[in-house]
Parts: sequence; structure tokens; C-alpha cells
Amino acid sequence: MKNIITQFSRIFVGILFIISGLIKLNDPIGFSYKLAEYFSEPVFNMPFFVPFALGIALFLVILEVVLGIMLLIGYKTKFTIWSLLILIVLFTFLTFYSAYFNVVKDCGCFGDALKLTPWQSFTKDIVLLFFILILFFNQKLVKPLFSNNVQNITIYASIVLSSLMGVWVLNHLPLVDFRPYKVGNNIQKGMRIPDGAEKSVVEMVFIYKVGGVDKEFTEKDLMSIPEGAVFVDRKDKVITEGYVPPIHDFTMEKDGSDYKEEFLEEPKLMLITAYDLVKADHSGMAKLEKLNQDAKAKGYKVVAMTASSPEEIAAAKKQFGLTFDFYFCDAITVKTIERANPSIVLLEKGTIMQKVHHNDIADLKF
Repeated sequence: MKNIITQFSRIFVGILFIISGLIKLNDPIGFSYKLAEYFSEPVFNMPFFVPFALGIALFLVILEVVLGIMLLIGYKTKFTIWSLLILIVLFTFLTFYSAYFNVVKDCGCFGDALKLTPWQSFTKDIVLLFFILILFFNQKLVKPLFSNNVQNITIYASIVLSSLMGVWVLNHLPLVDFRPYKVGNNIQKGMRIPDGAEKSVVEMVFIYKVGGVDKEFTEKDLMSIPEGAVFVDRKDKVITEGYVPPIHDFTMEKDGSDYKEEFLEEPKLMLITAYDLVKADHSGMAKLEKLNQDAKAKGYKVVAMTASSPEEIAAAKKQFGLTFDFYFCDAITVKTIERANPSIVLLEKGTIMQKVHHNDIADLKF
């Protein structure tokens, strides 16, 4: 019985680590955004790690895949199980911290393929920790499946292939797009709230400075606010979150107006996304004006989306000779549409027809 439980744990943990790692390896930039969120000031206050978030993300996801394979084939059992135990203890701490303090809404454990709440993520890690502890206390039952030569070749091949996959998706697009802006999806439909959908329950919280200290009061507490208290701010506290459409923060703002409804009705729209023009790839930016002219010749309306400031937009247009207009959208939304900075999206009345990395502009089909 002990052997059966151990072998089940071996297969369960190994496959789950491989699946989780491959999903994040499919989109390492997305996982790096999540790590940067953990490193940010409101969470762990380690901003010095933010510039290295992508490198750390790649290392962790490749490690997940390789450790999963090592466990399945029984390669260096002691090292493998110790590594898995250390990783899961780290992940369990992060997910508990996220859930208890409500600081990171989604741990990114399965990328955009499967969204888990913080408490669901923590529960998942507790289950994994349980099975890894079974393996830890029964290490002698985890035997190699193949000869040393075959084992070594398998692990080296997994490291090389995982690394090549990471490099490829960084320079092109994810192999599988799990985001709400994937090819074939209609943006207007993604923004709709179905009839009868559950609505959020929100409580207004008023912040007053009392005796030099900020204190929160709900609407029912307003009559008991001490005399001399000074109003500071008001915020909405979500008691129960209702239905949130897959696309809920898509805007195309310019000069105080939102043009998304107008542009999403265009039969031929080429949308250029560049969430940060200062950090945008120069070789990619240099290709955009010629692409703009080619698209216009094919009857396309060409616009760009960015979260950059008007000054940064003006500087980029001057530097690269760009003649198309830029519209503002939140950086998180622009990053969700496409990871590359810049990238190109072709739409037909709001339906996404094609997306390409700036390295693959030649593949565009007008």
C-alpha cells in the first residue's frame, strides 16, 4: 500500500509540475509581470528584483518542468524531492500571504489558462505539499526508470528544449493564447455583462483623521464620527464580487474622449500596441511607419494604443517618424492584449483576426 501511494504521489506531482511549468513557459512574460507584482512595494517591497523578474520567471518555469520530469523518471531522487519540497514551501508561503493579506489576486500558477483565487491557490499548494511530503518520507521507493545514460540524455534534452521554447516565445508569440484577446474573439462581446449576472456588493468606506490617525467608518458609523475629525478620503470596499466580463478595462482615450466604440466598428483596423514607448524595442518601432503606409494602402484604419504620456508619445513619433495617432489605455490591458512591445493586431469590426510580434511583421495577412 505504501508503494502504491508513493507511486501515485510521484505521478501526480510530476505531471502537475510539468503542466504548470509548460503553461507558464508558454507565456514567461506574463509570469514575470506576476513576479514583479510580488516584488512591488505594496507586497514584499523588493523593487530591486523587478528588473530581473523575467530572468527569474524563466528560471523558475524551466525548473518546474525539469523537476517534474526528473521525478517521473526517478533521476537523482534525493536532490529532486528536496528541490520540490523547497519550491512548494516557497509557493505555499506566497499563496498564503496573497490570500490572507489580499494583495495579489491571482498567483499565476497556471498562467491565463486557469484562474485561481488566492485561497484556491493556497489550497492547491497544501495538497501538493502533502503529496511531496509522502515522497520525502518514502524516497527509497522512488526508483530510476531507465539506465544512467538514458536518464542523463532525457534531463539534458528537457533543459535544452525548455530553454529553446522560452527563447522562441519571447521573440514571437505564445504557442497557445489563453487570454481574452486571442485570435477569433470579439472585443465587444468580451465586454458585455449577461442579463441576470450577479452584481458586486460594494460598501462605501469613509476615512477620517481622528487624533492624527486615519480611521475607517462605514455608512452606518457616520453618526458616530468624533467631533473634530477631518475627512481624508472615500473608497469602495468590495464585499462580494459579482460577474466581471473577460474584457472590462479596454479604452482608447484621446483628449478626454473614448473612441473604442467607433474604432471597434471599423471593418479594417490595424491596432499597434506598445504599453511603454520608452522601453519599446527600437528595431520594432523602426518598422511601424512603413507598415502604417502599407496597411493604409490596403484600406486599413491604423491607430496605436499605449500607456505612455503625451510627451513620450511626441518623442517616439519624432524619433521614428510615426504619422499615426496614439490612444491611451491602461498598461495592464495593453500588456494583456499582446506581450510584445510593440506588437500588431488586425481587427474586423472588433473581432481579432491576427496578432503578430514585431519580429513577425512579414507574416501579416492584410
